[in-house]
Amino acid sequence: MYSPLIPGPQRHHLLSPENSPATIRQTVNISMLSEFPLLLSGQVKLHVPVFTVAGACEDILLLEKLRTGTCDVENLHLIDEATTRCLDIGGIKLRLLGLGGAFVPHKMFDNGEGSATIAGGNGTIWTTALQIGELVDTAQRVYDPTETRLLITHASPGREGIIASLALVLKADLTISAGLHFRYASSWNDFSVQGDYDGYRNKLRNGRDAFYRVWESVKSQVDAVIDDHQRVLLNKALSVVERVPLAIGQPAPGGGPAAAEEAAWKNCWNWNLCDAAYGSLVLDIKEGRVSAELRSQGKLPHRQTPFHVYTLLLGFNYAYRRSATPTTQPTPTSTKPPLPPQTATSMTPIKPSTPAPVALKATPEESDAPSPARTAPSTSEPASGKETPPVTKVNGSDSATASTPGSAEKDKGERDRERSEKHKPKRKDHRKDRDRDRADKDTARDGDAEGSSGERKDDAAATTTTAPPKLDTTGSPAQGSDAGPVSPRTDSTGIHTPTSRKSSRHPWTLFVRLPGPTNETELREFFGEAKGGVCTFV
Repeated sequence: MYSPLIPGPQRHHLLSPENSPATIRQTVNISMLSEFPLLLSGQVKLHVPVFTVAGACEDILLLEKLRTGTCDVENLHLIDEATTRCLDIGGIKLRLLGLGGAFVPHKMFDNGEGSATIAGGNGTIWTTALQIGELVDTAQRVYDPTETRLLITHASPGREGIIASLALVLKADLTISAGLHFRYASSWNDFSVQGDYDGYRNKLRNGRDAFYRVWESVKSQVDAVIDDHQRVLLNKALSVVERVPLAIGQPAPGGGPAAAEEAAWKNCWNWNLCDAAYGSLVLDIKEGRVSAELRSQGKLPHRQTPFHVYTLLLGFNYAYRRSATPTTQPTPTSTKPPLPPQTATSMTPIKPSTPAPVALKATPEESDAPSPARTAPSTSEPASGKETPPVTKVNGSDSATASTPGSAEKDKGERDRERSEKHKPKRKDHRKDRDRDRADKDTARDGDAEGSSGERKDDAAATTTTAPPKLDTTGSPAQGSDAGPVSPRTDSTGIHTPTSRKSSRHPWTLFVRLPGPTNETELREFFGEAKGGVCTFV
């Protein structure tokens, strides 16, 4: 009566008290219970590959036929303890591991009506200890650290400690289960639902204790009937049961290192699906990232209130697994080209180190070589960076020293002396000297201006009769000055940088805007007691 293929009114009619079980059996046919006959006949087709595990209510004979290949449905792939699939999709290799059937502890050693490892009967399927051992054996044979492992089970690892231990042994990164029949899907990890690390360990211990209570009662009977191959699988199942992490800081048995926190405690993520009639889970795998989209809708049974739940989860990035070292060696027929030889042409170009500044040669007119602060631009071609240029340039200047064999040692000594003399206190002294020279020159020019006539025409006449200063366009400092080379100019004496080709202006020029025309006398009176300090009116 739980089949979603039975219409609601018909379900209520069949469950009415006046209908006997015999009447129900005569009324219900296979079309009300399953659509699988439509898949076998080809009336319904699967257009995309479907990977699934057996549920709790299945026909064991049909499952065995699917495993042996007697029945075949296109695009249907059953994942079980003996069958695994690897999907190379979205930038990751997703390894699918599955275990079907309900988890019933007291049936762990009961095979029911099954003739192989699948256990079940009377329309139900359950998990056995040998199935757990065979799944561990299958996972160990195909283990690859570059893969992302997804464990698909019917029972929930959040409820069953043995299933959680199985995920731990299989090194599962993600798990999907569907055994709780919730009305909405859930997403969680043990770190988010357990109070502390001991709570996670307690869940695994409780599963172990429940298993051993059954195992102690049937151990003698099992030992009497199993063969050597089944003994290997049973031992692997027992290793899953015993997989309980040690407490943090507890020394390992045999004197090993102290136990650390189990990575799966925080890194293994779990989804529990709701019933198909209420919602779905969609995993979107793209560029190595696994995104989850959960949708649920329906009505709460106790209130008949409709609800809608939508959850979007991002952030599971497994692209780094591609860089892990695989366990299998590459095949000899691989078409991947070998690495290029380590030659000067195949290596990545390395930026050459910046050469040390070369001191300028002292001339008979210069008592000491100044620091190359500002120099004239050079017209020679720049160095390519791959070889040492024959002439070392100083900040683009063309007045540099040629690197000849005879002067190599001398240039090296001059460079060392230049580097040792360049330190912050001395640079501050240079700035003070330059400021002092500028102040002296301004004072001298102010004195010349005070001694001259205040009329503009006299100033112009004096300007025409005075010889123009000799300009230096090489950027070299003045004789006897340690101010360093200055910018090349053609219309300035070096006192300050001009902004145009007009005559230089006194640095203390004051612009006054009056409402009407006025003369020099009125302007002097405007400044009051400071009128005596006014040099020239323009």
